[in-house]
Amino acid sequence: MDLLLPAIVSGLLMGMLLALVALGLAIIFGVMNIVNFAHGEFLMVGMYTAFLTATVLSIEPLLTLPVAALVGLILGVASYYLLVRHLLRGPMLAQLLGTFGLMIFLRYLALFIFGPDYKTLENGLLIGKSIKLGTIVLSYSRLGTAILSVIFFVIIYWLINYTRLGMALKATALDVEAAGYMGIDTEKMRGLAWGLGGATVGIAGALLTNFYYVFPTVGILFVMIAFATVALGGFGSIKGAFIAGLIMGLIIDLGGTFVGPHHKFALIYLTFFLVVVFRPQGLFGWQ
Repeated sequence: MDLLLPAIVSGLLMGMLLALVALGLAIIFGVMNIVNFAHGEFLMVGMYTAFLTATVLSIEPLLTLPVAALVGLILGVASYYLLVRHLLRGPMLAQLLGTFGLMIFLRYLALFIFGPDYKTLENGLLIGKSIKLGTIVLSYSRLGTAILSVIFFVIIYWLINYTRLGMALKATALDVEAAGYMGIDTEKMRGLAWGLGGATVGIAGALLTNFYYVFPTVGILFVMIAFATVALGGFGSIKGAFIAGLIMGLIIDLGGTFVGPHHKFALIYLTFFLVVVFRPQGLFGWQ
């Protein structure tokens, strides 16, 4: 019991961040029915943006969130207009290999520019501080990141479900041809989906730098978790991404505590496999 409760709390806090990471992937797939293999590298770009902004300008890491969001937005929009919209003319295989190529390009560009060294932020409002509640030690970095992740998640959820812009995005996701007949600029909606996906995961990356290492290949770990999260919640489901993120956070922390740190990610991949086999539409995805 002494280990169970702290693991549950830690898992839920981490799950809130994982939900934000998966959100961008769910938005892009929901609108365009295409998997962005470079999503993890978008996260990595957000992490480096936050790290460099905080260290070069000597500012509070939390103040780097708007910069990371802007860089993610630009990266997402540029990826769509310079690459993805051209790939849509080809077969599905070309779309998959195209975003896979973008992943490789961004990863090794970062490796070329920054080198393989691991970097961490050492100073910040949340960094290195914690509070003890009974047997539970809450890291300010984890707690603050979780709270901000939920806030940003709610903002995106509101934007998509309760604004005209969000309705246009949903209409494009449901039927791009019919949306075009109704006067919706579907090309802009697709670009916006990539921009939102990039901005969202950029913010998640900036939050992650408060307690995680920054290095060029960090994206490969989190993109696999994001794929499993979106598959569990249902591709394209915003609500599903949040609930599945919490579940994945619990699997990681409980697995690390009771199964072993070397096997916790195997549980994620096992969950992904079982979902694909027995419920491919996920918990809240469309049939």
